[in-house]
This record gives sequence, C-alpha cells and structure tokens, in this order.
Amino acid sequence: MAFEAGQVITRRYLRGQWCTWVQPLRVITDDEMGLLLWQPAGSDFATLVDADGNTPHEVTPDRMRDPKLTVRTWQSYDVLLLMPANASYSVWWFFQEGNFAGWYVNLEEPYVRRHNGVETIDLVLDIVVTPQRQWKWKDADEFDRRIGHPLYFDSAAADAIRAEGERLTKLIEAGDCPFDGIHTDFRPDPDWPLLRLGDDMKFPLYRPA
Repeated sequence: MAFEAGQVITRRYLRGQWCTWVQPLRVITDDEMGLLLWQPAGSDFATLVDADGNTPHEVTPDRMRDPKLTVRTWQSYDVLLLMPANASYSVWWFFQEGNFAGWYVNLEEPYVRRHNGVETIDLVLDIVVTPQRQWKWKDADEFDRRIGHPLYFDSAAADAIRAEGERLTKLIEAGDCPFDGIHTDFRPDPDWPLLRLGDDMKFPLYRPA
C-alpha cells in the first residue's frame, strides 16, 4: 500500500487509547529507503492538550483533565522527515529559509500504515544534531520519569530504546547514512501550499477500534 508522490497523509502518535499527535505531511517518495515526507513551517499540527494547558510532555494522558486534540501552527523550521520501514526511529532534516539547520532523531515504534497515513508510538527520548554532527539527548529527564508507567515502557524496554539511540549516535559521529549529507540540499516545489488539518482529514481523540 504505497503512497503516491505529492499525496498528503497524516502522521499520528498513539498512547494507549489516546491519539496524542497528528501532523499532515506531503509524500516525497515511498520506496526502499523509507517514507520521505515534507512539512513546511506555517502548516497545521495537532497535539493533545488538557483543560489546564498540559501536553503529554508534562502529564501522562491518563492523568489529563478533559484532554482534547488542539490544532496549532508548526513554527520556525521546514521539515523533511524520513520514516524507514520497520525502524524504531525517524530522522528529521530541519531547514530555515531554505538552508539546512540540522537533524532531529525521534525514537519511535515502527510505523503502521493506514489508508490515509501512518501511526506510531513515540518513545520519548530524542536526539538533536547540529549540521556539524554534534549531538545531544533531548527529553532524557521525561524519558526516565516514564519508565515503569503502564502506558510507556518497563526498564528492559527503556534499555533497548537507549541502545537504539546509542547505535544512531555512532552513525551520526561517523557521518554514515542518513547523516552523510543526503537531502541537506532538498528544495520543495515553490507551488506547494501549506498543509492544513481540514474536514477531509478528521482525526479521533481515541484510536479507532
């Protein structure tokens, strides 16, 4: 079930029965390298927010008060995003005013395809990488707090997530693919519009049965 180049799909994060994140993305390619997607700054995305203004970074979804998916505007960076098949991560290329500004590695479960997009489970721990391949962990404190929570991961799974992150840092330091300069000169079609979560891209608060 390959997606077509130019098609707009949604990328969703699930957490237990909740859908916690939705972003519309334009398909660049869908091949043996993975699913390559584009989202320009100024586009929509939606994140789970509760009545007190908390997101899942601050409060786990099961402890949120009246959580709702809330549409916001993606700021600062245009993003090229690669989701390799059967991989426990995605790689993001950040651009500002057309210039490559660094990578972001999102550790996540291998994605599942749906008719209108893909679903995955965010694994909290991330890696921020400069264009010079200097890297640092992101959300490490939050990751440690989630260990043992029934909606997240136990200590054995947390060790495996860290190990996958460490494997990727070795690729970063070595300048191996996909940190070898590929896609750093990407230029979108100037006629592509900003991406919106409209009536034709309905998204549930809870995952479908």
